[in-house]
Amino acid sequence: MATAAIDRAAALAPRAVTRATGESRAVRWTLIAIALGFLAVTLLLPLVLVFVQALAKGLPAYWVAITESDALSAARLTLLVALIAVPVNVVFGVAAAWCISKFSFPGKNLLITLIDLPFAVSPVISGMIFVLLFGAHGWFGPWLSQHDIKIIFAVPGIVLATMFVTAPFVARELIPLMQEQGCEEEEAAMVLGAGGWQTFFRVTLPNIKWGLLYGLILCNARAMGEFGAVSVVSGHIRGETNTLPLHVEILYNEYAFAASFAVASLLTFLALVTLALKTLVEWQQRRATASQADLESLPEKPVLSPAKEIAA
Repeated sequence: MATAAIDRAAALAPRAVTRATGESRAVRWTLIAIALGFLAVTLLLPLVLVFVQALAKGLPAYWVAITESDALSAARLTLLVALIAVPVNVVFGVAAAWCISKFSFPGKNLLITLIDLPFAVSPVISGMIFVLLFGAHGWFGPWLSQHDIKIIFAVPGIVLATMFVTAPFVARELIPLMQEQGCEEEEAAMVLGAGGWQTFFRVTLPNIKWGLLYGLILCNARAMGEFGAVSVVSGHIRGETNTLPLHVEILYNEYAFAASFAVASLLTFLALVTLALKTLVEWQQRRATASQADLESLPEKPVLSPAKEIAA
């Protein structure tokens, strides 16, 4: 009797736990439907509408819109800015993460605050800061004019504004990762005679490669899609200082809706590629972590003496 009662209680225990902590099937499906509906309205529907509007006048008009001279110039400038800003921010992010996670020094908290500053400042405000610094009536404007150096309303200003708004991405991905890893492996490499660069390239870099690649992808996506700061410092000079987002705005304001959506589809395609690369990196990282955990869970092979090894 007692055994039967215990078995019955054990069988009913999971159901009791489910009733106490879980929701009914109707509630779960309702919440799932709400979440999927929200994603469909805010993500999938705009994505579909971009391509529908881009192709509204047919493929020939779409091809003309993305291959005309101003669009090609905007695409080249967007790529140029990304090719300059992203590597610089990768170097800065790795160096900042290295300093913050591996060393203790005066001003460490200030450095962390400065890294987070672009997240707190509006991109438009950051663009205005560069105008106040390097504009014709800014702090360095007269000196720059005397030496015929153009920053505002030119490519250097666009690069500086993009570098500012994309600066935190790599550092913010690497800081918690490097803090979690600690300094033991680097210290062991130093003890064994490795130099600083050798330790970085053979110990630190392999440990942070997935976080670095993840931050690089996010940084590149933001650099190519930046609008606010670039809009302030570019001057909207058609064919010279317009990036793809600014070119989309100009076409839309001119009521060239099909052409504006055609150019916007390029940025949308870039976003989809970025999302795919991000997902791939996350999958590879989970796979590498799982493989490492499987290796660590294997029983260690007992160390045998030379005689025992020969006998075996």
